[in-house]
Amino acid sequence: MFLGIDIGTSGVKAVALDERGGVVAQGVAALTVQRPQPLWSEQHPDAWWEATQSAVRAIDPAIRRAVRGIGLAGQMHGATLLGADDRPLRSAILWNDGRSHAECGELEAKVPDLHAVTGNLAMPGFTAPKLMWVAKHEPDVFAATRTVLLPKDQVRLRMTGEKASDMSDSAGTLWLDVAARDWSDKVLAATGLSRDHMPRLVEGTDIAGMLRADVAEAWGMDQVPVAGGGGDNAAGAAGVGVVRDGDALLSLGTSGVIFVATKDFRPNPARAVHAFCHCLPDMWHQMSVHLSAAACIDWVARLTGTSGAAELFARAESVGPACGPEIFLPYLSGERTPHNDAEVRGGFLGLDHDTTPERLAQAVLEGVAFALADGVEVLREAGTDLNELSVIGGGARSRYWGQTLAAALNVELVYRQGGEVGPALGAARLAQLAVDGGNAADLCQPLPESHRITPDRALVDRLAPKLARFRDAYPRITPRSI
Repeated sequence: MFLGIDIGTSGVKAVALDERGGVVAQGVAALTVQRPQPLWSEQHPDAWWEATQSAVRAIDPAIRRAVRGIGLAGQMHGATLLGADDRPLRSAILWNDGRSHAECGELEAKVPDLHAVTGNLAMPGFTAPKLMWVAKHEPDVFAATRTVLLPKDQVRLRMTGEKASDMSDSAGTLWLDVAARDWSDKVLAATGLSRDHMPRLVEGTDIAGMLRADVAEAWGMDQVPVAGGGGDNAAGAAGVGVVRDGDALLSLGTSGVIFVATKDFRPNPARAVHAFCHCLPDMWHQMSVHLSAAACIDWVARLTGTSGAAELFARAESVGPACGPEIFLPYLSGERTPHNDAEVRGGFLGLDHDTTPERLAQAVLEGVAFALADGVEVLREAGTDLNELSVIGGGARSRYWGQTLAAALNVELVYRQGGEVGPALGAARLAQLAVDGGNAADLCQPLPESHRITPDRALVDRLAPKLARFRDAYPRITPRSI
C-alpha cells in the first residue's frame, strides 16, 4: 500500500492505494479558516497536524500496517514561520490572504527581473510578499523566524523531523528560480531572508525523509519513506495522469485551477498566468488560478439556507442555465488570473423582483464558469492549445455543473473514475515512485474515463451574452476604477 495525504484548506484527506493504483481506503478531517480582519485568511499549523492524524487514523489499521511509503500534497503559498525551537511563531498566512498587496509592488521594485526569475507576477497570495508584510507589521516575529515552511512541509517536519520541500510547491513562494529549480539568493535577499531560512529542495519523486519512530508507532505502521510530494495542483495532475506536454486539467476545489503540463518553462506573467515546476523531474506547468470556485458553492448554499452542494445543484437545475438576468462575480477573496486584484470583491448584478434562490444558485454556477473561461482565454493567448480538460476535485461530482462549464469554456470535459480524490491520489503515486522507482509517465496513467461532456452549441450561444456582461463588469467594480 501507498498513502497519500493532502493538506487542504477545508480539510485533510488521506488516501491509500494498492500497488495497482486502486483506491482502497480514505480518511478525512475538517479544517476551518480564520478571518480576523478584512483580506486576512489564516490557519494554525497545529490544526493541520491534528487533522492529519485524524485522517490517517480513519483508515483501517490493517491497511495502515501494509503502507510502504507516504506522499504529501498540500495547499500552496501558506507562510508558516518557525522559531529556533521549530514551533510556529504565529498562525500561518494562507494562499487566499490579500493583506500584502502593497508589498508586491515593493518586491517588484527591488527585483526588476523578478518576472524572468520566478516566471510570475508578485501577488499577495504568494509567500514572499507575506514575509515582507510580517517584517513591516510584526518585526519581532520576523526577527525570531528561523525557518519558513509551506503547509505540507510543516506536516512533513512533524512526521519526519526533516525540513524539505518539493519543486512544485516551492515555485509558488516567489523565492524559486523556476527554470533552474533552485532558490534565488537575489529574491531571498530582497525579502530579508537567505537560504538558511529555507528547507532543502527535493523533487516530488525523491525520498525526503523517514517516518519518525513515535509517529509510526502512533499510526500503526513501519518507519516508511516519505516522498517529496507536490503542491496540491501538481499532485492532482499526477493523480489523474496529466504528466505529458500539453496534458491539462480543471480542478474544482475551494479554488478553481486550469493546469497544463509543459516540457519546458513557459512563463507568461503579463496576464497573471502562473508558470511553476511540476512535481515530476524535468517537467513544468502553466496554470490559471481563480481564488473562489467551490467556495462560492458553499457560500451561496449558506446564504440561501440550502443544506449543501448537492441540494444547491438540484435547485439550480430546476430553473436551468441562463434562466434570468442575474450575473455573479465570484471574487469573494479577490482574484488572480487574469486580474491580479486582491481588493476586488464579488457581487450579484441584474437582480429583480423575480430573482429566486434557485436563480441565484444558477448564477453562481455560471459566474464561476465565466471566471474559469477568463483563465482559458489567457492560456490560449499564451499559445497553449486546450481541447479537453480532465476534471478533478469536489466539483467534479456534478454533471449538471459540468454542462455549464463545458459551454462557458468551450472545451470538452473528461471525467475520470476517482478524479474527485484529487491531490491525495497523486501524492500516493509519488510515494510509489519514490519507493519503487520507474517511469512517471508509465505509473501516472490517466484514470479510467467515467464520462465526457461536450460543449452544447445551443448553450454556448445562450451563455455568450452573459459571459460578455460578466467581462464588462470587472473594470466597473474594481477598487482601482474608483
